[in-house]
Amino acid sequence: MDLQLKDKVIMVAAASQGMGYAIARQCALEGAKVSMASRDKMAIEAAAETIRAESGTEVRAYQFDARDGGSIERWVADTIVDLGPVNGLLVNAGGPPTGQFESFDDNDWQAAFELTLMSAVRLIRAVLPSMKQTGGGSILTLTSSSVKEPIDVLILSNVMRSGVTSLVKSLSQQLAGDKIRVNNIIPGLIDTQRVQGMDQAMADKLGISREERKAQVESTLPWGRYGRPEEFANAATFLLSEAASYITGASLTVDGGKMKTVW
Repeated sequence: MDLQLKDKVIMVAAASQGMGYAIARQCALEGAKVSMASRDKMAIEAAAETIRAESGTEVRAYQFDARDGGSIERWVADTIVDLGPVNGLLVNAGGPPTGQFESFDDNDWQAAFELTLMSAVRLIRAVLPSMKQTGGGSILTLTSSSVKEPIDVLILSNVMRSGVTSLVKSLSQQLAGDKIRVNNIIPGLIDTQRVQGMDQAMADKLGISREERKAQVESTLPWGRYGRPEEFANAATFLLSEAASYITGASLTVDGGKMKTVW
């Protein structure tokens, strides 16, 4: 299948590692010109160099802070100058801290609001003029399984990421006339550095190895294993591409059948 991504300009937020990196890499392998950004300047430059060498396509690295509206606007403006009008955007940011409801004060809620919900609002708002000028585009938000099955210790994420999902559905209606598709992608347990770190933390608590902890978790999964970053990236790249031209307002779950919810 031709995803029709060759020479398209795709922006990928929080792309120095994990799922963001995997998506940036897959878009580049499909021939897209990739603008990838992260807070860590050295990490994002190293990531871009690796992808550039592997794909042979134009890949640019930028430093940005998802909590800072001005930083987001500069990233979008620099991308347009360096690569051209934006055709696709992956909205992505680190998650809020874990904890129970009574653990958080107003400052914690405000910080989660800025990092998770307002970063999505600002990123989307910043790319819309470019997409409208070129006659369309694709926006994809990366959220969490907590939007379908709230996770007890992730109340900040539960609330803010659910807001992002509602934003996606609302914008899919409002932007359809501009031929801009807006979708959401939901990861299950994908074998990234973050999941490996979670396994290590639990393994330390249980007094076992990380490999033993991973085996415990995988035994509970219908597919019997964690997802690979490239499997998640394939689904995301499809949604960012013209191959998904009639899909908008959707939330695609990539979890190997883990969640039991029917919607």
